Amino acid sequence: MINCLLDSEIERYLEEDLPFGDLTTHLLGIGQQPGKICFTTRHKTTLCCTEEAARLLEKCGCLITHNIPSGTTVPSDQDILSAEGTAQALHAGWKVAVNLLEYGSGIATRTAKIVTAAREINPFIAVMTTRKSFPGTKKIAIKAICAGGALPHRLGLSETVLVFKQHTAFMGGLDAFLKDISRIKQGTVETKLIVEAETPDEAKRLALTGVDVIQLDKLPIDQLKVLVDDIRQINPAVKISAAGGINEQNAAAFAATGVDILVLSSVYFGKTADIAAKITSKNQHDISTGFV
Repeated sequence: MINCLLDSEIERYLEEDLPFGDLTTHLLGIGQQPGKICFTTRHKTTLCCTEEAARLLEKCGCLITHNIPSGTTVPSDQDILSAEGTAQALHAGWKVAVNLLEYGSGIATRTAKIVTAAREINPFIAVMTTRKSFPGTKKIAIKAICAGGALPHRLGLSETVLVFKQHTAFMGGLDAFLKDISRIKQGTVETKLIVEAETPDEAKRLALTGVDVIQLDKLPIDQLKVLVDDIRQINPAVKISAAGGINEQNAAAFAATGVDILVLSSVYFGKTADIAAKITSKNQHDISTGFV
C-alpha cells in the first residue's frame, strides 16, 4: 500500500518554496554550474518519501543516480538518494526534498519501532493509525505508516463504520443502539461494524451482539488484560482493539494484554528523521547541511 503521491501534489510542494525562482542562486551567478546532491541518514531510519523526493528533483531538472525505496530500514551514514544537475536545479529541490524525507521517514521510523515492539510479543497483532494526522499531510502520513509496517485504522468517515457514544446519544443511548443492531448489520455487509465501549460493562454487553470489533479506549493495562479475558469467554470470535495513549514505550505491554489491534496516533507527532544533504560542485566544494 506504499503508493506514491501524485505529481500535482509534488508540484504544489515545490511551488510553495519556489514561487518566483531562486533569488540567491540567480544573484550569485552560479545557476548553470554542474554539481550533485546526496542525502544520508544520521541514525537508523525507516525510509519514506524517497520516491517523491526523487521525482521532485527530476522536476527541477536533476538526474537521479541512486534511490533506496520507501519502507527500507537503513543504518546510520547510509546514502539513500543522490542526484546530479545544475546548481539551479539542485538548490531548487534541495530543501523540499529534505522536508519530505525527514517528515515522512520520522513517522515511518516511529511506526516501525512500535510494530517491532508489539509483534515481538504477538506476531499477529495489527498496528493501525487513526485519522488524527495534521490536516493537509494525510497522504504523506499514510504512506509513512505503511512504510513502517502499520495500516490505517480509518482513512476518513466515508469507508469505515465506527460507533462512538457521540453517535448513540442521538439514538437514545446504548440500549437503543443495541436494539437496532440487526438493521445496522444489514448495511455493513462489506465492512466491519466497530463500536467503542467506555466501560467494561459496555464491552461485555457488546460482546453478546453482532458487532465485529469492540474498541476499548484509555483503559489501564492491568484492567485491559482482565477485560480481554472476560470478552474472550463471552465471544471468542469478536475482535478487540485497544486505543488511547499507545506509544513506543508501552506498545509491548498493550500487545501482551491479548488484544487483536492497537490503534494509535502517537507516530504522527515527534522529531523528524535526521537526514543530511551534501551538495558538491564540479570543483568538489562541499556544502553539508542538516535541517534548516
